[in-house]
Amino acid sequence: MKNSRYAESGIGFGSAFALVISWAKWHSFWWAMLHGILGWAYVFYYFIIKGY
Repeated sequence: MKNSRYAESGIGFGSAFALVISWAKWHSFWWAMLHGILGWAYVFYYFIIKGY
């Protein structure tokens, strides 16, 4: 099985995207951290609720 170099370390794109969305909406470090942990779940939730 071939190893992927993209998932070796750091945060994923979904978590980073959730952090950016959360910071833009709430301007809170703690909300951004929580949403970063939730990752894609928060991103999908946000776009379903906002209707984008």
